[in-house]
Amino acid sequence: MSKAEDFKQHLEQGYTFKGNYIILGTGILNNEPIPQAQVKIPLKTLNRHGLIAGATGTGKTKTLQVIAEQLSLNGVPSVLMDLKGDLSGIAQAGIINSHIEKRSNLIGIDFAATGLPVELMSISHEKGVKLKATVSEFGPVLISQIMELNDTQRGVVALIFRYCDLHHLPLLDLKDLKKVLQYVINEGKTEIAKEFGAVSSATVNTIMRKIIELEQQGAENFFGEPSFDVNDFVRTVDSKGVVSIIRLTDIQNQPKLFSTFMLSLLSEIYETFPEQGDSDKPKLCLFIDEAHLVFSTASKDLIDKIEAIVKLIRSKGVGVFFCTQTPTDVPDNVLGQLGLKIQHSLRAFTAKDRKAIRKTAENYPLSTFYKTDEVLTSMGIGEALVTVLNEKGIPTPLAHTLLRPPLSRMDILTGEEIEILVNRSSLVKKYNIEIDRESAFELLEQKISRAEAAAQEALVRPSAPSKSKGRPVQETSIIDELSKNTMVRQIGRTIFRELTRGILGSFSGSKRR
Repeated sequence: MSKAEDFKQHLEQGYTFKGNYIILGTGILNNEPIPQAQVKIPLKTLNRHGLIAGATGTGKTKTLQVIAEQLSLNGVPSVLMDLKGDLSGIAQAGIINSHIEKRSNLIGIDFAATGLPVELMSISHEKGVKLKATVSEFGPVLISQIMELNDTQRGVVALIFRYCDLHHLPLLDLKDLKKVLQYVINEGKTEIAKEFGAVSSATVNTIMRKIIELEQQGAENFFGEPSFDVNDFVRTVDSKGVVSIIRLTDIQNQPKLFSTFMLSLLSEIYETFPEQGDSDKPKLCLFIDEAHLVFSTASKDLIDKIEAIVKLIRSKGVGVFFCTQTPTDVPDNVLGQLGLKIQHSLRAFTAKDRKAIRKTAENYPLSTFYKTDEVLTSMGIGEALVTVLNEKGIPTPLAHTLLRPPLSRMDILTGEEIEILVNRSSLVKKYNIEIDRESAFELLEQKISRAEAAAQEALVRPSAPSKSKGRPVQETSIIDELSKNTMVRQIGRTIFRELTRGILGSFSGSKRR
């Protein structure tokens, strides 16, 4: 038996699965593709998460595109965080040429160009479905972690949320949060001290500056109503999974907003989706492109929460895939949770680069066919080292792989095509509406104005002896009036009442419809 035949048999044994699978490409030995020595990913294990890594220009994004396409064709929806703006082409069919035809024949697949059902989304000013969440839905723990507050400051934020829950003050956007913070050290200082104890003005001022920092990164566009229902990610059209592309090209220099959104999305999915356990295929897959932006600015607490979510969310049938330049961009505790690893070529220009390559090679199974550190620097565009988990959770043999070409367009949509896609979206009609209802800001403004008017009237009106044994009318607190007179109307899914918060301090799944 020749070495090529031995290699092909080796891959066939390692990549034979009982259930459904995705064909990723064909194996390469000694820089020569081995025809139809297919490298596959079992659908059953795609809730075990994954990593797509490699230097700039090596084909990471196209690999992400291929996996999202194959998931869609198997009825699995996905969410793609697109920071570079080069994934929208999934909505249109690709174009076949001789190079693509030759590669498809080597792999042993038919190339049937096709576009997939796509929903364009945004958390900023890009065109598409506007994704929003209320401050109340975030909760005190997550808000505090995103702003990197200390224990004392976190205590004040927790007090604010408790206060608003008790007195029916909806916290919808950052304007509401700032107004309540101002209230607790000014007009409501005495009342707050009686109910919760004294609050330091210096602490509140620090929190205010942190909120302003969030606003400067565009967070005011994200916080508000109507809140997005994550169940709208889990849709199919003609038995194909919908690919939701979140367009983030205008927030590349706003990593705090990106990490805020990413963690809130993972938290919301975890708390909303029911337990699913192991099944034949995942319920949803999330792909986080340029993942280093999430971790480079994240605090230790934030990374700990990401690690916790990654560990727990797979039981909901959800897979999370990080796309970045090197595995070292992802914290070790998160990296250890990733079952699928696709490593494109790395560059070795410096001693530091060579050290990083040796460390990267250690993350992959040993192979009798490759010197991993050498292959890492010699692969061409559209090639990668691949290892996946088989259906028993065991890593498959390491395979230098010639990856299949995408079936959809390997370029972006035109402005006209984007307009057509957005205009025919039912979710745009559902979510792209302006709601600025009465919330904490307006309610406190009204009560403060009434209290000031009452105080002014008391100064010019002669005081009469009170026959009441209770406290004078003038001493009635603003919150008493709130409790008596305010009936907060509910809009959409947001329910403002005291209830148990989830593992990240955000509202638990019980609030959902």
